[in-house]
Amino acid sequence: MQTSVKSEYVKRTQKDYSLSFKLQVVEEIESGQLGRLDACHKYGIQARSTITQWLRKYGTFDWDNLSREPMSKTPEQKILELEAKVRLLEKQKARAEHLAERADKKVIIFDMLVDMAEKEYDIQIRKNYTPELLKTTKDNTKKR
Repeated sequence: MQTSVKSEYVKRTQKDYSLSFKLQVVEEIESGQLGRLDACHKYGIQARSTITQWLRKYGTFDWDNLSREPMSKTPEQKILELEAKVRLLEKQKARAEHLAERADKKVIIFDMLVDMAEKEYDIQIRKNYTPELLKTTKDNTKKR
């Protein structure tokens, strides 16, 4: 008895290839290391059209204008980007101003609290150093 072994052909799809693999193949082709047909043979890819799709999707080649230069941004795109940056900077500035104003208010409130405590308890909380006293304090700390 003979048993026949059928080898079923399993069609591979693009989903079998990882994104990193696709990007590697596109990089090799765009750098000139391989041609599309060479990449098909080297990596066992079924058709050149698959690689062409990858090049269109992941490559830097401008297929509409057939140039290898990356597409430059139009003036409208540049304006939109700059306007977005301006809005971001304005938000950051407003936040910084808000925080500065809040810090100033805290300082005023703390000063008022210290003044009230000094009057209420008749003690001196703030220390007023005279220049001579500051000098002797610095000298004492250096000697230690």
